[in-house]
Amino acid sequence: MTSTLSEQVSEWIAGDPDPLTREELSELSEDELAERFRAPLSFGTAGLRGEVRGGPNGMNVAVVVRTSAGICAWLQKKCLGGSTVVVGRDARHGSESFAAAAAETFAAHGFTVVLLPRPLPTPVLAFAVRALDADLGVQITASHNPAADNGYKVYLRGGAQLVPPADREIEAEIAAIGPAVDVPRTFVSPGGSDITARYLDRLPALVRSTERGIRIALTPLHGVGGEVALTALRGLGFHDIHLVEAQFEPDPEFPTVAFPNPEEPGAADALLALAAEVDADLAIALDPDADRCAIGVPTTTGWRMLSGDETGALLAEHILQSAPPNSLVANTIVSSQLLSALAPARGARYARTLTGFKWLVRAGSGLVYAYEEAIGHCVDPTFVNDKDGISAAVVLADYTASLKAEKRTLTDVLDDLAVEFGVHFGAQVSKRVDELTEIEQLMERLRADPPTELAGRAVTVTDLLAKRGPLRTDAVEIVGDGVRVIVRPSGTEPKVKAYLEVVVPSPSSKILPVARAEAGGILEELRRFARAL
Repeated sequence: MTSTLSEQVSEWIAGDPDPLTREELSELSEDELAERFRAPLSFGTAGLRGEVRGGPNGMNVAVVVRTSAGICAWLQKKCLGGSTVVVGRDARHGSESFAAAAAETFAAHGFTVVLLPRPLPTPVLAFAVRALDADLGVQITASHNPAADNGYKVYLRGGAQLVPPADREIEAEIAAIGPAVDVPRTFVSPGGSDITARYLDRLPALVRSTERGIRIALTPLHGVGGEVALTALRGLGFHDIHLVEAQFEPDPEFPTVAFPNPEEPGAADALLALAAEVDADLAIALDPDADRCAIGVPTTTGWRMLSGDETGALLAEHILQSAPPNSLVANTIVSSQLLSALAPARGARYARTLTGFKWLVRAGSGLVYAYEEAIGHCVDPTFVNDKDGISAAVVLADYTASLKAEKRTLTDVLDDLAVEFGVHFGAQVSKRVDELTEIEQLMERLRADPPTELAGRAVTVTDLLAKRGPLRTDAVEIVGDGVRVIVRPSGTEPKVKAYLEVVVPSPSSKILPVARAEAGGILEELRRFARAL
């Protein structure tokens, strides 16, 4: 072991307050230690996310304490010392001890801390930041990541996620913090026991119909959203609910799914099987921290999950039916273009933002709905300034029930939108890499030699990294007649993602199947291009 690495490891172990991770590190090989100490976890999507393990490159008590101390210093420099901080957690490995360590660090630095009393959905934490007039919120969660991971998600005043330059400023403060064992901590008793009830109390304002004659199949995918979602739906009169029992209780191992993400192939199989078995009208899948919602619907050929873009179009259509004139709706650069056509046709404004709800909820005044294609929906920005799977599920259940009373379905609405605005087919192709340098190399190759045509159509290529203004980002957008591809590095995983969309006009319902078949063929050509990147 090099003297530099040996010194780093010795210093870290001496400064680690957790005996379990101290022992873990002391038993690792030199190669394993080199990987753990190659770089500290950095702020990505509004905070930290990584594997639960010892060392600066993992999620552990030492990292959480130093991160919290850095945030304390940042808040104090913003003249926010002594303000209120809310700390919540999910049910992942380490979440309880990480939440306690964060809360104790904030308390010892003079902040008023509300440590939520049990594992709760991330939207409840986002709601609590606003409801309790806090200047900061921390949720210990890795959302839909694999079971080995955990994270530290930061919310600012108003309940919106952390955005630059605050993340870089906080990183600088963390780097200046000494050993975690020297950071003061003060015990914090759990509080905020009424916050879930307050979160639920505002849900009746989101529903418009008194119809409740639908049957629902529901899974929280072993996460923390099951109990709150069930209480929400039953409290609004939806009592015919069938649960995927094997996935209902929180379980940090996520034993029945390879990846606890409703978008992943196979993750919703048990839900769709249950929905078919009980002849449900709607299937709802929440991701493990319940900030995202995916739905399944019955079709003439069996049950299928809707994409985030399909669900986004449905929610926008529903919400804009009663929204004030000139309301704002928003989605991201990688989401469907359908919303940009639907909004003005319904008397609303439209905004396009960078990926992530930290940007979507800041899209502009009068925001009534925002979504991203990764099954994130914000249906109530006045109270939850972030994506919220539970409130989205409530609105979708209400919409489904009102349509059923009219002998219509969500797929009927999708057909109507396709006839009015054209068939919009989207897909995502991801390329996982072993080394992060491969991502940079792939993006460089694409910029140096961009395509001139896709699916037989001439295209123009825009390097969004060369743009000025709010849409500047590390992405390349390729656009032609009825085709679009956006290629960008993932913000949370070692992947490059290509977001594909095809738009085919559909002037009547009679030729809708033909238009969809045409769109499907073109989309397959885009897939081939993306896989070859």
